[in-house]
Amino acid sequence: MSRSALINIDTQQSFFHRDYWQEEDLPAFQQAITQLISGCQDLKIPVVDIFHVDDEGPFSLASGCVKAMPFLQHQADVAFQKHVHNAFTDTGLDLWLRQRDVNHLIICGIRTEQCCETTTRVASDLGYRVSFVSEAMLTFPMSWKGVTLDTQTLRHRTETVLAGRFAEIQTVAECLESLS
Repeated sequence: MSRSALINIDTQQSFFHRDYWQEEDLPAFQQAITQLISGCQDLKIPVVDIFHVDDEGPFSLASGCVKAMPFLQHQADVAFQKHVHNAFTDTGLDLWLRQRDVNHLIICGIRTEQCCETTTRVASDLGYRVSFVSEAMLTFPMSWKGVTLDTQTLRHRTETVLAGRFAEIQTVAECLESLS
């Protein structure tokens, strides 16, 4: 029997203070993640909020920005703070999940190709079945060696490297339908 948990990664106000922050994809992200969280809560699936914390800057606790983005109105079942890209290292998340016999994780949040992807890979390596709901994720264009990847290209690249190896790629509707 599958027991699921929704892992909401880094959907925090800290990002508003990064120079790469842009709101182009924000409305679609807000709608998708809100629908996913609400749907999971309706199905009595625990929601876990993960917050990234650094020693200084907008991701530090002292900044006051390490809190949920204002549009999020849910009450998480539990929250963990992380200091690296994945949600497992030194957080207690794995123990919390195993104590509840959770074996299936639904991943959403910010940034698709960084913390969401890294958490997915670690979760898979730890033996969890993972649903990667990139529709309920947000990221920003990235440049390297004069080439800029837009958000759709980053999403496609991330889905490509995870699909069939580390996770099942699902839309919000597909994910919620598979749970009911």
